[in-house]
Amino acid sequence: MSTSRLLSTEALPWMSDEDNVTGSQSQGLILQPFWDYLHQNHHDLLRSPPFPVILTVTAYFILVGIYTVLDLLAPTWPCINRYRLHPDRPVTWPNIWTTLRLTIYNHVLYIFPATVAQWLWRPPTPLPREAPTFLSFSLGILGCMVLFDFQYYLWHLLHHQVPWLYRTFHAMHHKYNRTFSLVTQYLSGWELFSLGFWTTIDPILLQCHCLTAWVFMVFNVYVSVEQHCGYDFPWALHNLVPFGLWGGAPKHDAHHQRPGTNFAPFFSHWDWLGGTHTLPCSPSLAAAGEPGRTKHRKD
Repeated sequence: MSTSRLLSTEALPWMSDEDNVTGSQSQGLILQPFWDYLHQNHHDLLRSPPFPVILTVTAYFILVGIYTVLDLLAPTWPCINRYRLHPDRPVTWPNIWTTLRLTIYNHVLYIFPATVAQWLWRPPTPLPREAPTFLSFSLGILGCMVLFDFQYYLWHLLHHQVPWLYRTFHAMHHKYNRTFSLVTQYLSGWELFSLGFWTTIDPILLQCHCLTAWVFMVFNVYVSVEQHCGYDFPWALHNLVPFGLWGGAPKHDAHHQRPGTNFAPFFSHWDWLGGTHTLPCSPSLAAAGEPGRTKHRKD
């Protein structure tokens, strides 16, 4: 065997290994620089058990703050008011204070103690050195969305079908039949706990990377606020996802006016299959209803 052939033969395994390593690294290349930055600059914060709670609570108050400013500007700014689902029914300061007061009460009574308990009793979150590949990151978020959508559809439907559950836990959320952002967490403590539990446990069940889990949590908050915001902006998700597959603010606003419909939080397929899907109410029909509230009832 010639020397040149021997060298080339011996080099093949090494070259093959290098190709495998390079290929593996290239799969995570998109997210790896961002993950490395977080590792180097925010390592202790990311490892702390309360971090997911801090992240989602911060995201929630930023989003509702933005929409609340829009609500206050809308009556005098036609360029904003034109996108409101109920442009003739402005959000008032009493609406804001009532919903904000309950939101703060729930966070002080439930969220803050749970955060402290996690800080005291849970071990620090292990942070892998490798970022998730973009494919696993995307599929992880999609999987969490599909799982959460199914869980919440059943949970939501049950709380409308069982009178005791509706009266005891869910009727509070239907105090307002026209949604605005602060209605998102106008909830009983039981509802707040249930939604937080599924949002936290679903990425664990699907064995998602912690970065995937955190992005899903923030995305879940964003979708919840957008559904309740009371606006139909052209860039809203329901206007971007084709074939009516996404719920969105108009459909969830219809749920608050016709509580026996549109139970799913993300997609529309469970409502189609379950016969609970309905189209958004027209502004004329909505205006014919009671100005601000609907009675606590079961459907």
